[in-house]
Amino acid sequence: MPELPDITVYVEALEQRLRNARLESTRLTHPFLLRTFDPPIAALYGRRVVGLRRVGKRIAIGFEGNHWLVMHLMIAGRLHWFPHPLPAKGRAALAYFGFDTGTLTLTEAGKKRRASLYVFATSEQLAASDPGGLEVLESSFEEFRARLLGENHTLKRSLTDPRTFSGIGNAYSDEILHRAGLSPVALTRKLDAEALRRLYEAVRAVLGEWTERLRAQARAAFPEQVTAFRPQMAVHGRFGKPCPVCATAVQRIRYAENETNYCPRCQTGGRILADRSLSRLLKDDWPRTIEELET
Repeated sequence: MPELPDITVYVEALEQRLRNARLESTRLTHPFLLRTFDPPIAALYGRRVVGLRRVGKRIAIGFEGNHWLVMHLMIAGRLHWFPHPLPAKGRAALAYFGFDTGTLTLTEAGKKRRASLYVFATSEQLAASDPGGLEVLESSFEEFRARLLGENHTLKRSLTDPRTFSGIGNAYSDEILHRAGLSPVALTRKLDAEALRRLYEAVRAVLGEWTERLRAQARAAFPEQVTAFRPQMAVHGRFGKPCPVCATAVQRIRYAENETNYCPRCQTGGRILADRSLSRLLKDDWPRTIEELET
C-alpha cells in the first residue's frame, strides 16, 4: 500500500500537472469504485483544481466551489499520467480522469477491487473522512508520546493504525522499528523513556529520508515505480536476507495477507518470534533463538 512517502510524492507530482487544470470528463470501469453518490462525480466537471493534499494514505484533489475528489489506493492501486492524447493501447484502468492538461488513470493489480473514490461537497465532509492519525513529521515528542501511549498495543499495530498515526503502513513500520531497534510485538506502555525517544526519532528519520529518496528518484517525471518492496530497505520484504547492520538473516511473522519483517539480533535480543502458521506446524521444532535457527 502506498504510504506517507509515496503519497507525498504522488501529491507533489499531481500538483505540478493539475493545479489550475479543469476536469472535463471521467470514465469509471468498475461499478463499486465510487463510494459516494451525492454530489455525483459529474458535479466536478468544468471546475478547476485549486489544491491537493494528503489525508492519511488518501489523495485529496480540491476543486473550485470547495468540492473534493478523494482517492484511496489501498494495496494495489496506482496512478498514471498521460499527456494528451491518451494512448490507444495499454493496461485497462479502473478510472480515467480527463483534464485539459492530460489524463490521469487509476489502475489496480490483481482481481480484488479495494481502491475507492469519494466526492465531497464541503471541507467538513473531507475532514470527516480523515481517520485522525497524528502527523508525526509535524508533531512534538510529547504529542507523539501521548498518542502512542493512549492505548496499550504492540508497536506494529500502533504504528499502522490510521487512527493513531497518519500515513504509516506495513512497509515503513518495519523500517522504523528496525531503525529504532525495537521488537514489533513490544507493548507500547512497556517502553522506557529512552526507547520512546528512539522510536520518535526513527519515525521522523525513516519517513523523511524515504520521501527525499523517492523525490530524487522521480525527479520531474510522474512516479511510476511505486512499490512496498525496495532493494534499499533494511528489512521489509527481505526475509532470509542479511540484515544490513549485523548480517543476521531477516525473519518474518505472517498473518492474513501481511507480514512483519524484523532482525532478531537488532530488534528482539536474539529471539525468533512465533509465526502463527509455521510455529503451530513445527511446534517443538520451531527455532526460538538465532542459534537454534542457524543449527
